[in-house]
Amino acid sequence: MPVEIPTDLKPELVPLAWLIGSWEGVGVVGYGDTPDTQFGQRIDFVAPTSAPYLLYTAQSWLLGDDGKIADTLSVETGIWQLVRDRDNSDVGPGLIPPSEDSKYTNAEAVDALRNSDGDFDLEVSLVHPHGLTELYAGRINGPRIDLSTDVVARTRTSKDYKASTRMYGLVEGDLLWAWDMAANGHELASHASARLKKVA
Repeated sequence: MPVEIPTDLKPELVPLAWLIGSWEGVGVVGYGDTPDTQFGQRIDFVAPTSAPYLLYTAQSWLLGDDGKIADTLSVETGIWQLVRDRDNSDVGPGLIPPSEDSKYTNAEAVDALRNSDGDFDLEVSLVHPHGLTELYAGRINGPRIDLSTDVVARTRTSKDYKASTRMYGLVEGDLLWAWDMAANGHELASHASARLKKVA
């Protein structure tokens, strides 16, 4: 299934273009002494107008015996972007508008961001509703992304959570992902995975 690249997409988002859209499907979640159970999920990757990043939202639900959506498991929100130095063409800090035009206006300029292995380095920030924020560092190689936590920030009331890794890939037009984590006194181990179909 060919990846469609919107004509107005920022050049530095082209390596992430295969993620853009809405994805839905079913996965399996479990960890430590928690038995495996099925869950439903919807992931949305949106390219905000003229922004050099993707806005990510993932909603997950437990499924009843009839396969229908039951209780909400969690909601994640975040930002996905290529690693590069921020300059006066970027917004911020805060809401300070950019004062220069971006130099990443074509494929050649974006290709200069590749690392020594020919991949693009990626940074992802995710916020969870239970007192947890993750900053991931990783890389994108074609239709595959590998991430590992660089920083985990927890509130005083959050549960134990030390680190995690995630993998995302495009396989036969579907979005597959897997999540390993180190939490609740356990070492890094498989936690959840899913296969999602593009619905929009």
